[in-house]
Amino acid sequence: MIILGVVIILFLILSIILLMGKGAFLIAGYNTMAALEKEKYDEVALCRAMGVMMLGITGCLLLIIPSIKTNNQSFGIVATILMIVIIIAGLIYMNTSKKIKRS
Repeated sequence: MIILGVVIILFLILSIILLMGKGAFLIAGYNTMAALEKEKYDEVALCRAMGVMMLGITGCLLLIIPSIKTNNQSFGIVATILMIVIIIAGLIYMNTSKKIKRS
């Protein structure tokens, strides 16, 4: 339970950093791109989209707490499914959005 709390706090801090448009170096794949390739992306929009996705994942992790406290797996299953949906939707949005990838 303590480890889950630490992970939730860490994810919340990372979400806030990314929502402010900072922390592009934390995004895997983007931080290893060449400078010419990075120019094709709006860094602030990418950070904000990643921050929203991280905030959604943080919310899903918060849903796991009642599952642990009540020993009822329903919240955990719902949280896991919701987390998978958020990740897939976020990745699709970040890879197809015209706001993030410049033409």
